[in-house]
Amino acid sequence: MSASQRLRRYHAHVWAEPVINQLSNPGERGIIIPGEHDSKIRKLVGDPQHYIPGKMRRKNPPNLPEVSQPQALRHYLRLSEENMGIASCIGLGGGTDTVKYNPLINEELARLVADMHPLQPEETAQGILEILYKFRTFLCEISGLDEFSFQPGGGGHAIFTNACIIRKYHEDRKQLAEKNEIVTTVFSHPADAACPATAGFKVVTLYPDPVTGIPEVEALKAAVSKHTAGMMITNPEDTGIFNPQIDEFVKIVHEAGGVCSYDQANANCLLGITRAKEAGFDLCHFNIHKTFSSPHGSFGPALGAVGANRNLAKHLPVPVVAFQNGRYTLEYDRPKSIGKVKPFLGSAQIIVRAYAWTMAMGAEGLRQAAETSIVNANYLKKKILTVPGITVGYEKSDIRLDNIRFSLEKMNSDTGVGTADVMRRMVDYGLQDYHTSHHPWIIPEPFTPEPCESYSRSDIDYWVEVMRQISKEAYTDPELVKKAPHSQSIGRINEASLNSPEKWAMTWRAYLTKSGNNMQPTKT
Repeated sequence: MSASQRLRRYHAHVWAEPVINQLSNPGERGIIIPGEHDSKIRKLVGDPQHYIPGKMRRKNPPNLPEVSQPQALRHYLRLSEENMGIASCIGLGGGTDTVKYNPLINEELARLVADMHPLQPEETAQGILEILYKFRTFLCEISGLDEFSFQPGGGGHAIFTNACIIRKYHEDRKQLAEKNEIVTTVFSHPADAACPATAGFKVVTLYPDPVTGIPEVEALKAAVSKHTAGMMITNPEDTGIFNPQIDEFVKIVHEAGGVCSYDQANANCLLGITRAKEAGFDLCHFNIHKTFSSPHGSFGPALGAVGANRNLAKHLPVPVVAFQNGRYTLEYDRPKSIGKVKPFLGSAQIIVRAYAWTMAMGAEGLRQAAETSIVNANYLKKKILTVPGITVGYEKSDIRLDNIRFSLEKMNSDTGVGTADVMRRMVDYGLQDYHTSHHPWIIPEPFTPEPCESYSRSDIDYWVEVMRQISKEAYTDPELVKKAPHSQSIGRINEASLNSPEKWAMTWRAYLTKSGNNMQPTKT
């Protein structure tokens, strides 16, 4: 049976499901809190309100929904059925995000530390500290750098942390007034420009050569000056093109007295193949929730591991996990540190998942994952370029490493169907997580798939055949594509409200106010 004959029919559940506060019924409980109705416990501990200072006590109880367990279960199951999750579809379309398979057994391991208190004594937390310490040694070996912090809460947060370390480095050398520029590239992650700007630097952005897709060395030399504080760059960039002169780029910035930070959020294709150290980088970060197989983004939460060489390790956030006198400890006495960037130790449960995955893979498995990612990406590239209306940016850069930025400019010119239309139509075939591109759209009408190592040849074939079917529809019945999706719980979202603060409702109280106290469930 051909792939085109196997296109799956998909239709989402549709529930007219109220907001959970609208299901509230006074007096209903899903759980009885221990001691709430137990006079013995009350007598032993007294009134809990006694321990709360009067000024901090609520005048009224919080307006929380009062629902039974079955009601809460049905509510959230119905909402989940209206969504197409990554566990139920082929999610290779989320380019630059490495949306891979996360072994469910690791969720059980993460739950083992769920009840730990972040302020409990170190001697009672030796197990989790050992995992943090050992996973740090894994990242040191993978990157070649000397020390890591797990505090940042995501990739952008990690980049900001490294920008603060660069600022601290020049501040200590009394050079910050002069060293006030950071160099990046337009196809690096946008955070490589936004974060140093937030940290107070001026950002100098390099654009790609129109043939190779990467900036020229001479362009970097022209951008570097006595004001260059450092370079923050993604490699391979978000086009999937690896800069073969990256060590020369680092050398040029070093000669100007700058610090080089390697954004390795796209590291899924690099494990065991190349390291930050050999390219000369001083800092780097990994997205643990991507490369190291822990749920991504809202499924996570996220964690950006920040690495530093020996000269800059003193500036890492505190505390750092250390091994001293036969026990694991938290080291706070680091006077050159930039301080804390997140409470406690960051998202430690993500490290538990990543530690388990890395131990299961081993060094050879990590390299095999990287090699498989590269093979998958280039197999996808070869197949999808046979689909009418699809081209690839910078086509003369033949080999791509992880994600690839394609273009629907020809299809859009021929039919009026653009990348946003295709993105919405894909869900009618049971696919989601279609990533267009970070802005600016230098490659017109872009889309950026990344099959990584989790997807099989048949998965890739199916994804390509869906694109082939949509291309056929675009050239024969473009309105069918433009009006998609046709099988989701919500046909089209009114995106205008996303940019209208007067319509935002971040709390239940705000929702009641902005909806005119309308207690009926609404669909947008």
